[in-house]
Amino acid sequence: MEPGQEIGLRIDQTLTQDATGTLVMQELEALGLDRVRTEASVQYVDHNLLQADERNAEDHAFLRSACRRFGIWYSKPGNGVSHPTHMQYFGIPGKALAGSDSHTCAAGSLGMLALGTGGLEVALAMAGRPLHVTMPEIWGIRLTGRLPEWVSAKDVVLELLRRHGVKGAVNRILEYHGPGLEQLSAMDRHVIANMGAELGATTSVFPADAAVRDFLRAEEREADFRELAAEPDAVYDLTDEIDLSALEPLIARPTSPGNVVPVREVAGEPIGQAVIGSSANPGLRDFAIAAAIVVGRQTHAAVSFDVNPTSREILADLTRTGSTFDLIAAGARIHQAGCLGCIGMGQAPAPGRNSLRTFPRNFPGRSGTEEDAVWLCSPETAAVSALTGEITDPRDWAAKESVPYPRLRLPEHASVNRAMFEPPLPPEQAARIELERGPNISGLPDFEPLPDVLAGPVLLKCGDNVSTDEISPAGAKALPYRSNIPKLAEFTFTRLDPDYPRRAADLATDSRTGQHFVVGGENYGQGSSREHAAITPRHLGLRAVVAKSYARIHWQNLANFGVLPLEFDQPADYDRIDPGDRLRLENLHAALAPRAEPRLRLHNTTKDETYQLRHRLSDDRRRTVVAGGIIPRLAGTDSSGAPSATR
Repeated sequence: MEPGQEIGLRIDQTLTQDATGTLVMQELEALGLDRVRTEASVQYVDHNLLQADERNAEDHAFLRSACRRFGIWYSKPGNGVSHPTHMQYFGIPGKALAGSDSHTCAAGSLGMLALGTGGLEVALAMAGRPLHVTMPEIWGIRLTGRLPEWVSAKDVVLELLRRHGVKGAVNRILEYHGPGLEQLSAMDRHVIANMGAELGATTSVFPADAAVRDFLRAEEREADFRELAAEPDAVYDLTDEIDLSALEPLIARPTSPGNVVPVREVAGEPIGQAVIGSSANPGLRDFAIAAAIVVGRQTHAAVSFDVNPTSREILADLTRTGSTFDLIAAGARIHQAGCLGCIGMGQAPAPGRNSLRTFPRNFPGRSGTEEDAVWLCSPETAAVSALTGEITDPRDWAAKESVPYPRLRLPEHASVNRAMFEPPLPPEQAARIELERGPNISGLPDFEPLPDVLAGPVLLKCGDNVSTDEISPAGAKALPYRSNIPKLAEFTFTRLDPDYPRRAADLATDSRTGQHFVVGGENYGQGSSREHAAITPRHLGLRAVVAKSYARIHWQNLANFGVLPLEFDQPADYDRIDPGDRLRLENLHAALAPRAEPRLRLHNTTKDETYQLRHRLSDDRRRTVVAGGIIPRLAGTDSSGAPSATR
């Protein structure tokens, strides 16, 4: 296991959510799977919850039928966001979890090895195959001290983002240790592990210690506890240290989780919305502290104070402790348990009005409003600001109003309700189940092999840190088409270039192949794991991306669907290519042959220039790209005519 080398991991559990899960189920069908081979696979319905018409309901019915067919646990709409709900009911220290959602890494809070990845790789893991990843470096982060009043776990991960930015942990695992852990509950750790994805980390890992035992005991699963911790003399590839006692309330300005400043630096900015919830602040404590802050008070008239419970269990606990009443009386709008505003499904803010959210991401337009201004902060900062109507450091408000920091008394036992999950059917019953397909559920597109020559125009050139939200948007307009690739393709890149889908379609009409290129900057494809961001451009004729660097999951997704992810050998060459330039790659099959040098030459025929490129594809991934993707490779033979090594 040497950093930079490809390794294979045995996966014990998987999770899928409805925005990515419909494709996963179609991929299981394409793979010819009879029944999942994992210890537990769970399908959650937490993203596409707004049933404005029949499309989302069709997806839910399809997902339930697929769960019954393939032996998967089914979590119906309203049960909660996948990550905290999985932690409550299925998470086990020491297990390996793969999920088709980038925030699967949150389960590292229980001492799991939890990795977000593309849906196709999750489907293969469900079929019993290894998950292939690049071996990361291990980054030891030592926590010392104790969090001051009005500072909480969100400020810990925001401090890391302030120090290192959204690319600081690419190809690294963050391993937390040190005496400061004693103060952090399992759900506090979930907050930190969840937003490791915003640092670009492969995953984050916490020890399974007394805090994890307490959490599992509260969930009536203490028997699943297994103590896990690093050896006292453990050595890390990199190290960092955070003195918790030195932290202050922090906030990420629009439009990046890495744009972090102290709350006091931006205090006084008027706000129109404050939202509590999401997988980034999912614990009972995060809602209870907000309720304790606003109890007996009324939120500002100009502010929509939205509360998204993250699981049915947490909503039940909030209600039995009286916190739901306190929130409602203070003017909160209580929504169903799910992702909702975090994925742009409702709660879109007014344009030009600041929205404070305890969410993990604030990429442009992700909220559902194109000209949005989303800030990321702790529940304390969000709740106090909802009262004042402007961004407020909770310490300053508390001093002015003579308000002590709330001391919470949370229930020792959660409102556990296992009946809300539908368990897998016995194999003999499952084999008789037919998949329920509504008219909005299309089949997977055909994936042609990679030709030996790629030639076409640069249809789009984009800058640094382009997110998958900008490649394949979320939100109430696009998400209902997650199962309909031709329709979803009409939204591709429209946040960057509204005309991209039309120009791609025109190119396909005017040329035999419709091939084209996209040129990107640093960290291309950051954010969500959605493989739609690889499939829909491929559907429109994209066969190669040339970028300065890639986010891990999107790089994998491109290769999985036969799109060649290339990198500039000299980053300055990025500036030499303009939109509309015609590019040409030749002798690709030889260049991508096993053990061939990972170098290619890209010819700009418009300017008669040549650029040196490189790739990071293993021999196995080279075969996949040449075959046109994993699915056609599994269905046939590799480019040499030999049976595929992954069959």
